[in-house]
Formats: sequence, C-alpha cells, structure tokens
Amino acid sequence: MFSRRGMLGVGLGLATAVRAQRAEGQRAEGQGAEEWPARNVTIIVPFAPGSSSDIIARAMAQQMQTALGRSVTVDNRPGATGEIGARQVIRSAPDGYTLMHAPLSTWAINVALRPNLAYDPVTQLTRITQTVRTPNVLVVHPGAIPASDLPGVIAWLKANAGKASYSTSGAGSSDHLTMEMFKQATGTEQAHVPFTGGGPATTALLAGTVQLSFQNLGSIAPQIRDGRVRPILVTSEARNPVLPEVPTAVELGLQDFVVYSWQGFGGPPGMPPALLARVHGAAVAALRQPESKSRLEELGFEVVANSPEDFAAFQQREIARWKRVVQAGGITAD
Repeated sequence: MFSRRGMLGVGLGLATAVRAQRAEGQRAEGQGAEEWPARNVTIIVPFAPGSSSDIIARAMAQQMQTALGRSVTVDNRPGATGEIGARQVIRSAPDGYTLMHAPLSTWAINVALRPNLAYDPVTQLTRITQTVRTPNVLVVHPGAIPASDLPGVIAWLKANAGKASYSTSGAGSSDHLTMEMFKQATGTEQAHVPFTGGGPATTALLAGTVQLSFQNLGSIAPQIRDGRVRPILVTSEARNPVLPEVPTAVELGLQDFVVYSWQGFGGPPGMPPALLARVHGAAVAALRQPESKSRLEELGFEVVANSPEDFAAFQQREIARWKRVVQAGGITAD
C-alpha cells in the first residue's frame, strides 16, 4: 500500500518530469499547441479486469493521474484476443485522449495467427512504449494433479490423455501458444479452454474446472503465494527472484523454451511527434517511479519503458518469431 506522504512525493516528482517533457514537446512543435492533457484520458484494455494488461494499465493510470492532474481511467473492452479493443483505438482521434495497453497477442501474435485479422498493429497503431515483460509459469490445481514436478505432471497428463484441459486468456494469447509449445515438447495432449483474459482463466483453474495453465508470473504470483495453485516451471532465461525455488523450463530439459509475455502501450495512428513525445514521457515516468516500479517487480514484472523506435523494432522481431511457432505447430485461432 502507498502511504499518503509517499504518494504526495510520487506525484510531485512525476509532475516535474511530465512538465519537463511537455516543454520539450512544445519546443519540438515550434508553436503554442494545446497542452496535453486538457481533459480526461482513457486507456483501453482489450482484455477482462484482472488480466496482466489490466493490472499494469491501472497502475500506470494511477500514477499518470496524480502527475497530470486529469482523470485517467481504464476501459476494459475484451474480445477476439484484443481485436475489439484495438479496433476501437484505431477509430479514435490521434489526440492522446484514447490510448491502449495490451499484451503481445494484440501487438504481435494475432498477425501470425489470424490471416484475416481486421487490423494491422504495425501500420494502424502508434507504438509508444513496451511497458513490462514477465515469464509465464506452468501452474496446476493441487487437488486435480497430485504431481509437484515436471516428470510427475507429464506422467499424469499421459495417464489421463483426453481428460485434461487447460485455461488461457484467449486463443492466440502467449499462454495459449506457450502451452502448445509445451504439448509439442512433451508429447502430451490437453484440451484448450479459452477465456477473455487472465483473470477468468485463473478463476477456472482455481475452481478446478481445468487442471493446469500457463499464466503470466505477474498475475498468478498472489495465487502461488497463497498455495491455491502449484508452480511447476517458469519460462524465463534464469530463475525468477519472485519464485527462486521454481526451475526454468530449460533447466528441466525443454530446449528453446524461453518465453516472455510482454505488454505494450500505444495509441491511434497518426499521433503527431510532439504529442507522442509528451504521452511517452508521462507513461515512462509512471513506470519508472520508484514505488510503482518496486511494486511491479514484486509481482514478477520487469519494467522495460523503452523508446517508441525500440518498441517498434522489437515488435517486428516478435511477429517474425511467433509466425515461426504458429507455422511449425499448424496452430489455428480456434
């Protein structure tokens, strides 16, 4: 919990950073344009409340609102693995008052998975910053799968072939494709049960409706700490300090199994450069604010907060990577 005194200090420091960014943007414009924000700002999250995208967006909104002195609200528009929310943002005016925070499925995987995708995240969205990244965690329902390690889980899945199912935050999400990679690597088969976000997917697992799931460490960490789900492995390059006792997939013999679920902040196409600079400055200041950064790291998120140019280049690499995964597995958005 943030103290009132701590929040006041956060607001003053962040406000100073944002004012400096505004001044820089106005100098770049070379004219006295309207100072953003002159009214309230909406951040669209194209997934359900409780998802990783939602958690990060609300943390950013709180800090940005304190610094900017304007209401910054989160509007959840789930559906079609982010397509519904993304299309709403694309139709919005490029004035900085309708923005979007979404995961890699919306920014990259959809391009690989959906040949008839109704939006183009490269040409129809303005890339502002990659916000965070976090590994996925293979978790099981303790009452459904008695195993506590990977060999035991694989043995249980093979003994219960055709009976096991897994939940995801949606068809084509990183947790979906991570489980597909897992199935290919282990020779197991379990049915896919997609939801409209990580929150509902986790709820299904906690209820025992499904037996296992790959979920973002940032969103599943509280349930792991409470003992409501059992972690089996993480998909990071090295063990994560949030779960130091949990081995990585590579440690356990799953080669080329390093996966990060990342989030991106963007807006409609055609945002003017000076406005983009101001919005980027406010977003990055919110992410790097010490207390919020520390809190995000406690939840398993690594703050990235890169430049629009770096975000765009990274997005292109991710699109190419997931195209290879989808094609190799013959995966469809069912």
